[in-house]
Amino acid sequence: MYKIAVIPGDGTGPEVIREGLKVLEVISQKYKFQYETKVFDFGGERFLKTGKTLEASDIDELNKYSAIYLGAIGHPGVKPGILETGVLLKLRFSLDQYINLRPVKLYNPEFCPLKDKKPEDIDFVVVRENSEGLYKGMGEFKDKASLDEVAIQISYNTRKGVERCIRYAFEYTRKRNKRKKLTLCGKTNVLTYAWDLWERTFNEVAKEYSDITTDYAHVDATCMWFVKNPEWFDVIVTDNMFGDIITDLGAMIQGGMGIAAGGNINPQGVSMFEPIGGSAPKYTGKNVINPLAAICAMGMLLENLGEVKAGKAVEGAVIKIVNTKLKSLAAGKMGYSTTEVGDLVVENL
Repeated sequence: MYKIAVIPGDGTGPEVIREGLKVLEVISQKYKFQYETKVFDFGGERFLKTGKTLEASDIDELNKYSAIYLGAIGHPGVKPGILETGVLLKLRFSLDQYINLRPVKLYNPEFCPLKDKKPEDIDFVVVRENSEGLYKGMGEFKDKASLDEVAIQISYNTRKGVERCIRYAFEYTRKRNKRKKLTLCGKTNVLTYAWDLWERTFNEVAKEYSDITTDYAHVDATCMWFVKNPEWFDVIVTDNMFGDIITDLGAMIQGGMGIAAGGNINPQGVSMFEPIGGSAPKYTGKNVINPLAAICAMGMLLENLGEVKAGKAVEGAVIKIVNTKLKSLAAGKMGYSTTEVGDLVVENL
C-alpha cells in the first residue's frame, strides 16, 4: 500500500494533478498495486487565508508518505518569493531532496524547435544538486537603500553535498546504461571557489567508475550545445542554479513545458514529483493546459516506488498520443481539452 501525499497547489496545478490521478487509478488496476492519497492545501490560497506556508508539523506528516505528487506553486496574489521559499524550497530542503532529476526526451520531432533533430538526438538527463548553492538563501545587504549599497548572495557548497550529488549521477549513468557518459556542467574559469570543489570532487569520484566516460563543459557552452548538438549528451550533473537554467532550455528542445516532468529525489527518504512548468495562472479554470508533464511526473513517481513497468507504461501511452493525436503541446492548441488529453492517456495505457 503506497501512501501518496498530493499537493495540487496553485493555478492550473489542480487541473493537471486531476489528470495524473486519473491515470494512477487505472494503471494501479492494470499492474495490481494498491495506494491511498491525501490532499494537502499548501499554496497561495492557504497563505492568503492563514498567512502560513509550511510548518514543522507539516514536514513531519509528509515524512510518513511514500511519495509526494505536486501540481504547482505560485499565486498572482502573493508576492514572488514567499511561496517558492516557504513551500517549494522548504519541502526540498526539509525532506533533504538533494537531487533534482530532469529527463529531457523528445517524443515527436514535429514539436521540436530545432531543425532535423530526431527522438534519438534528444534523450538525456540532467542531475541537478537540489539543496545547496545560491538557493541556500545566504547573503546580506550592506548600506541598503544608499548609493553605496552592496547585495551579497552566497553560493554555499559543501564537500558532502557536492559528492553525494556527483555519486548519484555516476550511479544513475551506470543504471541508465545508454552511452554511459557523464558531463560536468559548471563555470570553472570564473567561479573559482565553488567550481574548484565541484571539479576536484568529480575527478576523484570518476576514478571509481572506470566504465563511465566523463567530460566537462562550461554552462554557457552547454546551452549552446543543447541547441546545436544535443545528441552529445547522456547524463549531465551540475549545481542548483545552473541546473535550474539549463533544464528550462532542455524543456524547450523536447517540445515545451507541457511535456517536461521532474523529480526531487531523496534516495533514502521521501521524494516529490512535479511538472516543471509552474502554475500558469492565465490558463486557470479554462481546461486548456497540457497535463502531460504532470502525467509523466506520475510515471516517474511510480518508477521511483519500484513500479517500473507501470511507470514505463504511462510514458508509453504519452508517447503514443503525442505522436498520433495532439496537434501541439502548447496550452489551448492541443486539439483537445485538458481532461480529454487525460482520457486519451488512459485509453492508451
